[in-house]
Amino acid sequence: MSDTVLHVAGPSPYDVVVGRGLADRLAGMLGESVQRVAVLFADPLAERVQPLVDGLVDDHDVLALGLPDGEAAKTASVAHECWDALGEHGFTRSDAVVTFGGGSVTDVGGFVAATWLRGVRVVHVPTTLLAMVDAAVGGKTGINTAAGKNLVGSFHEPAGVLCDLAALDTLPRADLAAGLAEVVKCGFIADPRILELVEQSDPADLTPGSPVLRELVERAIRVKIDVVVGDLRETAAAGGVGREVLNYGHTLAHAIERAEGYRMRHGDAVAIGCVYAAELAGIAGVLDDAGVARHRAVLQRVGLPTTYANAGFDELHEAMKVDKKARGSQIRFVVLRGLGSPEVLEPTEADLRAAWERIGGGAA
Repeated sequence: MSDTVLHVAGPSPYDVVVGRGLADRLAGMLGESVQRVAVLFADPLAERVQPLVDGLVDDHDVLALGLPDGEAAKTASVAHECWDALGEHGFTRSDAVVTFGGGSVTDVGGFVAATWLRGVRVVHVPTTLLAMVDAAVGGKTGINTAAGKNLVGSFHEPAGVLCDLAALDTLPRADLAAGLAEVVKCGFIADPRILELVEQSDPADLTPGSPVLRELVERAIRVKIDVVVGDLRETAAAGGVGREVLNYGHTLAHAIERAEGYRMRHGDAVAIGCVYAAELAGIAGVLDDAGVARHRAVLQRVGLPTTYANAGFDELHEAMKVDKKARGSQIRFVVLRGLGSPEVLEPTEADLRAAWERIGGGAA
């Protein structure tokens, strides 16, 4: 099957390529003027990143920088170490960064590229399903702080994204399922065909080499592209939803991740967060019972959790108050009135607690 090229329009246009064996496209995305390339990768991927590095060394001065695995990479100290390395090796505005890894690597690598000399070229090579359909596309970069997830960051669009599906062949099943959380989210907020494909497929058949998974990946990326092009910097007009719709399920998800010390998979937390948002919409009379039930059924079908009871409501409530969508002390939630029909809800604390109890919180 040939490669699929999905174009992202806007002031800084770029392509997202989906296929297999995409290494030969990297040089073109970097551009002819780039002399130095910093390849940022997760330490466990040191062996897998070597062919990519070897493919660059003939024409570029390559700096390979290993980063801690997972959310441990998304700290100010790791970013500082990367800046120091770029400075020591003389990186200029005409040089570039390549990220190789999951969403944490694309987040911090994109942030390093955005802030070094106020912005240098970056190409993302995501190696997880979650990064392919979410973190690598859209230009959001960030690191975590003690107060919460992704609270420090910037918007910095990549020069290109290479989604090589062959990278998923060795991905553990639990990580593949976690990536499907963001895919299913896209189905609820914009593309119901995604939900139909999941419901009509045997979950065991959703493998990296299957045509169905490829279609799900491409559909999810298209959803994100359409939203991002319409509202790159999340500045939708008052009363609109805009790019905030991509945060569906994330308000509680980020609070759970913080409570879990960032040891829970992001996709698992998002799955729980989507069910919570659906329950909240049901309590508010916005979403009908069938819509709430479908959230649970589709997410459970691909092996994702839909309940949570490891932290108390008060702890999660405090964490949600510092969510990026909050305004003052008011927590804002993206909810659905129906498939593809998002709106912003400002729930009462009583409703927040009631929804939390419906996802199992009453047992905490």
